[in-house]
Amino acid sequence: MTESRSGGGTPRVRMAFVGCGGMARHHTRRILMQQDTTEVKIVCEPSGQSYEAFCALFDEAGETPPPNEPDLEKMLACDELDAVFIITPHVLHFAQAKACLEAGLDVLLEKPMVMNAQEAVELIEVRDRSKRLLSVAFNGSMSPQVRTGTKILRSGKLGRILTISGVAWQNWMSFTTGLWRQDPEVAGGGFLFDTGAHMLNTISDLAGEDFVEVAAWMENEGAPVDILSVVIARLKSGALVSMNAAGNTNSGIGSDVRVMCEKGMLQTGIWGERLLVQEMEDEALTPVELPESLGTWQQFLRVRAGEIENPCPPEIGLRMARLWDAIKESAGQGGRPVTVGS
Repeated sequence: MTESRSGGGTPRVRMAFVGCGGMARHHTRRILMQQDTTEVKIVCEPSGQSYEAFCALFDEAGETPPPNEPDLEKMLACDELDAVFIITPHVLHFAQAKACLEAGLDVLLEKPMVMNAQEAVELIEVRDRSKRLLSVAFNGSMSPQVRTGTKILRSGKLGRILTISGVAWQNWMSFTTGLWRQDPEVAGGGFLFDTGAHMLNTISDLAGEDFVEVAAWMENEGAPVDILSVVIARLKSGALVSMNAAGNTNSGIGSDVRVMCEKGMLQTGIWGERLLVQEMEDEALTPVELPESLGTWQQFLRVRAGEIENPCPPEIGLRMARLWDAIKESAGQGGRPVTVGS
């Protein structure tokens, strides 16, 4: 497949959206700022209402909206595509990503990657067979803040990781009532697997190693899915991890992640919204100034161009999927500790 070129001769990635809902429109606003690098050729959206709202963004930008092919198989028959951005309900991720990889396309897949570890393993196998790029669109892993944070931790500058703590909160329950995000068969979980998935992934990324033991408690607060969650875990190295998720707060949305090490500490957020570091000789946490990112699609393009390594490969998705499977197993047994991957 040959990429199209902008007026200046720079190759443009010809991409398709699979899904045109609210999150797709959020990403599209930034992608429309990157038209020198990206051409949206087509979309796959079964909802006429969602497609109409998606097209309105192009109208506002003075651009022609891309056509819609609601059938994914027919859309993949288009021979003018290089990559696809999948932004659909969680239960659809595995089958859609598999189909797109097998069609020869590079894939940016909205979080969470898949519903469970078995799907994660199978998707990695498809990635390997197809020899295509697969990245998961986690804001944290794709951010300069978390990428810099992982480099600092791996360098040994702060010493051995002792503990990691994460907190995520949002008035999630109020605005997802009646939507697919509170359907356990479609969403795969509740607040911890939706907004909280950013926390699970960012901590998995910062830790840089597998979880071996997990104890978890969840409360539904009258909803069909989890709203409140507390997780305690142990990493392979012996480092301890705690995670607290509250999905029915009245304070909007927020997060905090702290990595305590032998020689200092690191603070960030689950979306990579900041990075602060404190070494032993420092009196307080000091902000690390980093360049602003235009979002996950921009970072995906940098990976495709060979400018950076894949910041969120499916291997991290597998680590998170195994963690999620263990969380569900433990919570289903009243918080009994379980071995990850058992």
